[in-house]
Amino acid sequence: MDAIDKKILEELQKNSSIPLSELSKKVGLSNTPCWNRIKKLEEDKVILSRTAVLDNKKINLPITVFLSISIQNHTEKWLTNFQNVVKKYDEILEVHRLTGNNSDYQITILSPSIDEYDKFQQVLIKEIECTYMSSHISLQIIKKNHTLPLTYVN
Repeated sequence: MDAIDKKILEELQKNSSIPLSELSKKVGLSNTPCWNRIKKLEEDKVILSRTAVLDNKKINLPITVFLSISIQNHTEKWLTNFQNVVKKYDEILEVHRLTGNNSDYQITILSPSIDEYDKFQQVLIKEIECTYMSSHISLQIIKKNHTLPLTYVN
């Protein structure tokens, strides 16, 4: 990956719907070579998708909850069930497996209200076998970045 590829990625992260002609000018290429580079970045899975970023409050999902869970039995069967459960709910944005001793997984969930989240958590309690579950409600977003730093790209 060279400096032009990095510039393409920077621009697409800012605005994935930028017209090819405008992007080409910004990175110093004609349309066809620029398009070919984008296609190559997609084929190499550097670009996973191009999407619109929505304001969750404006689509009636103002509550962000970080649900931490701990489990006792780290079996393949448990993991398969867990993956199936979290994949079927659109309210679940992210799931991370963690290090440390307090929680094994952290789930980021969007909800229209605390009451709706409580109902959703009760569903999860029935579907996910765990020994500990703790919810943390976001009160304020201090930083939310949708662009990845490219300073470490070789």
